[in-house]
Amino acid sequence: AALKAQLDNRLFGQHLAKDVVLKAVLGFSNNPSPKKPLMLSLHGWAGTGKNFLSQILAEQVHPAGLRSKFVHLFLATLHFPHHDQVKLYKEQLQNWIRGNVSACPSSVFIFDEMDKMHPGVIDAIKPFLDYYEEVDGVSYRKAIFIFLSNAGGDLINKAALDFWASGKRREDIQLKDLEPLLSVGVFNNKNSGLWHSSIIDRNLIDYFVPFLPLEQRHVKMCVRAEMAARGYAVDEKIVQEVADEMTYFPKEQRIYSDKGCKTVQAKLDIHEDF
Repeated sequence: AALKAQLDNRLFGQHLAKDVVLKAVLGFSNNPSPKKPLMLSLHGWAGTGKNFLSQILAEQVHPAGLRSKFVHLFLATLHFPHHDQVKLYKEQLQNWIRGNVSACPSSVFIFDEMDKMHPGVIDAIKPFLDYYEEVDGVSYRKAIFIFLSNAGGDLINKAALDFWASGKRREDIQLKDLEPLLSVGVFNNKNSGLWHSSIIDRNLIDYFVPFLPLEQRHVKMCVRAEMAARGYAVDEKIVQEVADEMTYFPKEQRIYSDKGCKTVQAKLDIHEDF
């Protein structure tokens, strides 16, 4: 219930992601003996809410969220920058995960910038994601692994645009319309971090979660939420001005924000004098 309330109040324009993650987490947390860890792969353009959702989810498992010593965030460009160090990264990654799950079985691991991850690095964690009772005396079945990636964003945007062009409601887009596209697209995308990955090959990702591009009405929701978070009364004139300053695509129709809500905070800063 707490997770649902957080997603309803703080994540805008993502009916699919909200629905899939809620069901996945509910099923996983209600299962006293899961057969494998929960593995979610979140896909979509920047600013659509992938980071945000993973933080909300982490906070529900461990109240301190990203500040918790049981929640671990890996950034591909920071933690695994060099192509010639892949072998070392794989060893380090296995040791980090083994040590942390030994300390806390319900550890949460978030891998951001998967599209910048060198191919092969992430396959190091495959043994921990598989259907094993234990690996070297450690059970990983209560852990949660989350991948965040811009890979597949173009496929999602095209599907959303096709829906719009055919006069269908955005809310009618279902997981089955996008998930097959994503799993194949990401597996075959050399810049996805999951290129030809055994993790996909072995069907270890429970859900490929698509994040749709945000429309202007969703950007406005983000602006209102940010104003409220700063303790301001919501001024609809400012809301409209900030939304108008964003750039949208396709150029002619201006339907979707090309940065999602990513620059809302910065745009609002220039209106601080209100």
